[in-house]
Amino acid sequence: MNPEKVVNVECGPETAADSEIVAQTEWVVFRRSRIHGIGGFARRDIPAGTRILEYVGEKISKEESTRRCEANNPYIFCLNDQFDLDGNVPWNPARFLNHSCQPNCETLLDEAERIWIVALRDIRAGEELTFNYGYDLTEYRDYPCNCGAPNCVGYIVAEEFFEHVRRQRALEEVAHPAAGPSPSAPQPPR
Repeated sequence: MNPEKVVNVECGPETAADSEIVAQTEWVVFRRSRIHGIGGFARRDIPAGTRILEYVGEKISKEESTRRCEANNPYIFCLNDQFDLDGNVPWNPARFLNHSCQPNCETLLDEAERIWIVALRDIRAGEELTFNYGYDLTEYRDYPCNCGAPNCVGYIVAEEFFEHVRRQRALEEVAHPAAGPSPSAPQPPR
């Protein structure tokens, strides 16, 4: 079986019950996530370096990509200088993978301009598969992060911006100490 072949797609994320399977592939089962909405979980142990799932969608021009991004479509990947890929299509279960500030996967654009979700490390069966969405700082406060990772910066941004966001949050806490941590701040375990 090809790793990206979808075995089963039964319902949309808005109708999935907590334990209901939305889709599954050879490596991944998609169901409710504690991070956000639907997430992908390893069906079995996955070795580091494995191409787990292809991120598929509609190939679109940069102009169309800009229009869709302005319409708040978060599923667009850059392919090259002329085209992007809109993964907001029903046949792309990879669109359900969540962001993490400490991801266990990354995206890889291969020579054929196919986007793969690749394991960064060995992943245990049942573990949620995540990657860093790589958002820039534009309106980053509109995208709070709920990944729960020990190094979570509180917002969905590329790793290169982590220190900037941490400095901004530290300055805000000094300026507004009575307000306490922001609602999106990672909370200590109880």
